Amino acid sequence: MEFCSTRNSNLRVSASQAIAQGLSAEGGLFVPCEFPQVDARELCGLAYPALARRVLAAFLTDYDPAQLEEFARQVYGEPFGGKAGHLAKVQDGLYSLELWHGPTCAFKDYALQLMPRLLVQAKKNLGRDETTLILVATSGDTGKAALEGYRDIPGIKIAVFYPDHGTSEIQRLQMATQQGNNVAVYAVDGNFDDAQTGVKRVFGDAAVAQVLAQKNVRLSSANSINWGRLVPQIVYYFAAYGQLMRSGAVQYGEPVDFCVPTGNFGDILAGYYAKRMGLPVGRLICASNRNKVLTDFLTTGLYNARREFYRTTSPSMDILVSSNLERLLWHMTGSDQAVAGFMEGLARDGHYQVDDATMEKIRQVFAAGWADDGQAAREIRSRYEQDGYLCDTHTAVAFKVAQEQRSERPMVVLSTASPFKFPRDVLAALGETAPESDFAAMEQLTARTGCAAPRQLADLQGKPERFRDVIRPDEIGKTALDLA
Repeated sequence: MEFCSTRNSNLRVSASQAIAQGLSAEGGLFVPCEFPQVDARELCGLAYPALARRVLAAFLTDYDPAQLEEFARQVYGEPFGGKAGHLAKVQDGLYSLELWHGPTCAFKDYALQLMPRLLVQAKKNLGRDETTLILVATSGDTGKAALEGYRDIPGIKIAVFYPDHGTSEIQRLQMATQQGNNVAVYAVDGNFDDAQTGVKRVFGDAAVAQVLAQKNVRLSSANSINWGRLVPQIVYYFAAYGQLMRSGAVQYGEPVDFCVPTGNFGDILAGYYAKRMGLPVGRLICASNRNKVLTDFLTTGLYNARREFYRTTSPSMDILVSSNLERLLWHMTGSDQAVAGFMEGLARDGHYQVDDATMEKIRQVFAAGWADDGQAAREIRSRYEQDGYLCDTHTAVAFKVAQEQRSERPMVVLSTASPFKFPRDVLAALGETAPESDFAAMEQLTARTGCAAPRQLADLQGKPERFRDVIRPDEIGKTALDLA
């Protein structure tokens, strides 16, 4: 399996090179040159670690399959408490794929507990011994998951950049209290797009690369711009379908719709890859919050990031520049020149327009909707009072959109984070007066619902904060050089 760049289809690299490098030299994202075809029915019958090994091996063909099997067993066994890819029935025909039973209580654990192993092995496969400096922009959950995954791994340093005042307090504390001798965390004076743009600018800076090379350091990324982030996320679409088969909710071959709360378009794109591999995926429904740039794009064909930015109760989706959409555009147009033109327009003008023929192909697979904070709060209360199901603010956005888009097909909502990461907003949605402290809110939410807060979140209380620096977006490059 070879990978090419969305902006240079003639460039071909191995899976190891794509994962080690992260981003192509001209700014493009690595994509598989073809979609491997699998026996989806067989895969859906496997336990999660075995399923993960098979999906990974289909794409990472220069890795030893036995090694991938061992990685999958280490990651998706005990750390997920037997709940990797857990599907919960909410009501007839409506399900929640709970992706928050891992070490940091967010779906990012599926990729970021595995990705460090993939990166270390990629360097071995390529015969490289340099230090890898990983730069991560996060809107909330990616930061902690990446820090935890890469903590104290030899030959790797990691720096995380998050928007100051742009995460929940629990998300911030997860990062600020992170242990490890090779980690650094910075708040950025701006929003997530400012942090993400700053990180991307460092990757494209030849002068930075030259200085790092003199120090025997290379950059890489743990954001979903890295192929190593996307491939593990394909797995849980197969896992969800398999559970629906075993419960009798579907017969193999019957399509299932998935509704995904998304900001950077990576999680939902993984569903598209699963579909292209042969899984009977029906529609992939993109659920946005008030920063509904993706919903508007899927509706009109105009991607316009030059708009007002809103801070919402679903901060991990507070994104206006959705990086992984570039991958979908490449697959749908088949043209690196077209994609390069779209991205040039986005960088120069803040927007681009996709032609009608391409949009028609996209809409055959994707649908979209959005919910504001008030609608999401009402959805939290409705799901709890009507179904006895407690969800977080991001999942609530997806439930609202899923209800609007439901058909006779089963609908699976991807639940991306524990409700205890956003306890004050969840309490308020349930009609309670939330205390100022997130930890007091956790206790009150437990008393209100009978649901216990995950230990790894409750234990944050009283931990010393190691990282308090706030920097400007244009200081990210200097910070990277200082860390190297």
